[in-house]
Amino acid sequence: MSSFSAASFNQAVIEEFRANAGRVGGPFEGSELILLTTTGARSGKPHTVPLGFVREDGEGADGADGGGQLLVVASAAGADRHPAWYHNLLARPLVEVETGTEKYEAVAVPAEGARRDELFARVVGEAPGYGEYQERTRRVIPVVALQRTHEAPAGEGGIAGKLLEVHGWLRAQLALVREQARGGGPGSLGLQLRQHCLAFCQTLEFHHRSEDAGLFPYLEQQHPHMREFFRRVDAEHRVIARLQEELVRALDGPGAGFSERVERLSRELEAHLDDEEAQLLPVLRALGA
Repeated sequence: MSSFSAASFNQAVIEEFRANAGRVGGPFEGSELILLTTTGARSGKPHTVPLGFVREDGEGADGADGGGQLLVVASAAGADRHPAWYHNLLARPLVEVETGTEKYEAVAVPAEGARRDELFARVVGEAPGYGEYQERTRRVIPVVALQRTHEAPAGEGGIAGKLLEVHGWLRAQLALVREQARGGGPGSLGLQLRQHCLAFCQTLEFHHRSEDAGLFPYLEQQHPHMREFFRRVDAEHRVIARLQEELVRALDGPGAGFSERVERLSRELEAHLDDEEAQLLPVLRALGA
């Protein structure tokens, strides 16, 4: 099948999936599928593919019940190269999952070593075709766990609610990274730590850019007396960005001091988020935003 026809086929499946609450016909009649949307490693554009999946039993990475966690397999039908969506999620681990009844964000974490072999055996037990794909290629076909991100508790709406939601996600994800880093650093935890760390850092970078480019200039116009606060926050953003960049670089060259970098970033960020909330939430609520 040519790349053009494969893309056309996938698009037809995606449209049918969304039009029929996750149910599709043809070769997938009776099969459970999800839509996985990754962000292009080079293009930065969303890329959606329909995939089969298997549910993992047992506990998730954060100790919670993992019975609902989904596993997807980067089989590419036994081709000798990983599919594009797999390369995308290695570069940008935050993905979107559509099940037909809901849509949610997840961190995509490829399994490694014995854990990968265990999960692949479980997958093959439910879908033997993946074993046939592995026999066609010399590459080790990856198994990827889609770890649902922490859900924000129901609360207020508007910009104030969104700020609390994003801050809550950042605190939870950083706590997970900190816990994993204390276990020995990226050299011992591999892809799990790397993926969660990248997801946290990329979300934090996007959040601060959005504040600097949109929210803060708007609020400063409404409240000129807060100009000094916004100058201080801008300086804090630069400090945090530098620490964040150092952390990402350290992922590619694991060694002593990684956990200390995480702890320092944690202290800086938590103080920063607390200060932002103390200063901004009363203003946002007063504006009804």
